[in-house]
Amino acid sequence: MGAQIAVYVHLPWCVRKCPYCDFNSHAAPAAIPEDAYVAALLADLDGDLDLAAGRAVGSVFLGGGTPSLFGTPAIAALMHGLAARLPFAADVEITMEANPGTVEHARFEGYAAAGVNRVSLGAQSFDARMLTVLGRIHGPGEIGTAVAELRAAGIANFNLDLMYALPGQTREGALADLEAAIALGPAHLSHYQLTLEPGTAFFHRPPVLPDDDTALDMQEDCQRLLAARGFAQYEISAYAKAGRQCRHNLNYWRFGDYLGIGAGAHGKATVDGAVIRTEKVRSPRLYLQGGGQTVGQRRPVPEGELPFEYMLNALRLSEGFTQDDFERATGLAAAGVLPTICELAGRGLMAETAGRWRPTEQGFRFLNDLQEAFLSDETAAPGQRELYTAPSRFVPERDFRHIVSKMP
Repeated sequence: MGAQIAVYVHLPWCVRKCPYCDFNSHAAPAAIPEDAYVAALLADLDGDLDLAAGRAVGSVFLGGGTPSLFGTPAIAALMHGLAARLPFAADVEITMEANPGTVEHARFEGYAAAGVNRVSLGAQSFDARMLTVLGRIHGPGEIGTAVAELRAAGIANFNLDLMYALPGQTREGALADLEAAIALGPAHLSHYQLTLEPGTAFFHRPPVLPDDDTALDMQEDCQRLLAARGFAQYEISAYAKAGRQCRHNLNYWRFGDYLGIGAGAHGKATVDGAVIRTEKVRSPRLYLQGGGQTVGQRRPVPEGELPFEYMLNALRLSEGFTQDDFERATGLAAAGVLPTICELAGRGLMAETAGRWRPTEQGFRFLNDLQEAFLSDETAAPGQRELYTAPSRFVPERDFRHIVSKMP
């Protein structure tokens, strides 16, 4: 049996669409068709089993949308169906995204019984005014209530999503948010800058955000606080207590393979040395109409695009990568990217230590530019360079699935 594989499951419905969100999420109908959607997900998975080739599942991530809108029987049926089709590693990590405003009493107990052992709560802020501006359906108190429910269910491994550089936010306000989050005892924090993405309500009616210098000050203030409280930064916007890094996301960033099922889900698999990208139809209606069958497409990644795809992920990690890592993941000789790496090192954006290449502090600040250096003009499709590289200084953690969703 080869290296482990991960599974991403997309559950596309939310109570309402947040004005900053450009994920494939949709306002939920009066009654979510939970049973039909779970059946479609499992049929979808059946069509991708050849890509898994019997490998054990190391992690499962239930993302959205708002997966916690689904009742415990639906999540249990989903997990049972996954485990019946693919072998799970003994220590499999099963993460579920949840909105504090949709957590019903004792529901986490049911999720835990179904196998969920890690939860990512979308807190975003502990300031009631900020939550209103962001269109969130929960208040600050509901975050603490959700954490208490998690602990009662025996789920101690949880992440809190937190944003900074919010409309009208001060440096003191950003630190107060982070202090409130740390006080709840999370094992992991995703701390990312609010960005205005095309197609969102905020993009069309932009709020006034802190300027770039103030946003950078906020980030540096918060990074110092996180380090002082025992949270190590292992990715550009991910911080964890010892041993609590998100294994599912690490698999993405190390260019590992994963199956993607659900409306709009994307996946990556290495088959006979070729990297295959999969994409499922985005519309929940069309996805359900197809019953999860023949709802997507597969595309081999051309050799010329592999360096960029690898660097889009690996450069986010503080651990960096070795030449062997690159060659093992892409099947390409590292000699092809060394000139670009050396040029970036000469500009102070990358550095090599003990055989590992990683972005410098300056490189992390201009990560989009760093990644873009590996996007070939010859292999990029029309408009692809603009599609992958935003003008923002930072690439926030939540943007990973957004960026991947735009991959051809």
